[in-house]
Amino acid sequence: MPGTFEPLPGGGAAVALDEVEISIIRSLAVQLLELIGPGPAGEAPDDPLAELFSQGPSEPPADPVLKRLFPDAYSDPEQPASPRDAEEQRAYSAEFRRYTENDLRAGKRDNALAVIRSLDALSSASAGEGGAVLKLSVEESQRWLGALNDLRLAIGSRLEITDEEDTDLLYRLPDEDPRKPMVMAYLWLGGLQETLVGTLMP
Repeated sequence: MPGTFEPLPGGGAAVALDEVEISIIRSLAVQLLELIGPGPAGEAPDDPLAELFSQGPSEPPADPVLKRLFPDAYSDPEQPASPRDAEEQRAYSAEFRRYTENDLRAGKRDNALAVIRSLDALSSASAGEGGAVLKLSVEESQRWLGALNDLRLAIGSRLEITDEEDTDLLYRLPDEDPRKPMVMAYLWLGGLQETLVGTLMP
């Protein structure tokens, strides 16, 4: 079980994590939470009407990581559009973003918070033991899966990974390369994500 998720009887998943692994995942989740930012200013908590009528930004984020987490809905970098089509795509993307980005951010915040809370509960329960087995329900597993995906997208963006060829190059980085720790985290989170997906398969 060390380093990989395994299915639990009746649903859910479990993984053995040591103190360092718990600390790394928690730190990354906190950084992701800070990057995503708080909810819309002035929005009343648990107010369904406020949520229904609140509008998000219409322009894509300037930060490349946020741009990766919240991409335009109507553009394809691999298929350049004519100036007219590009303008139309920008207009559609702006409209789509205005009505969806707040919800997307809220979902990503909830997933990151779920990871932080489950790790905090695990650390409290296993204080001084050097590690523990994290057990997740099916719902918690899905939140973890979303957060792991976001973390890998964020790290991949910082590493400028755009395709499989870029990923292959990561394995050949020398140990003295300053990107090496980030690469190791990226690959490790990928393994966690892959095994967690396996536990959710019917």
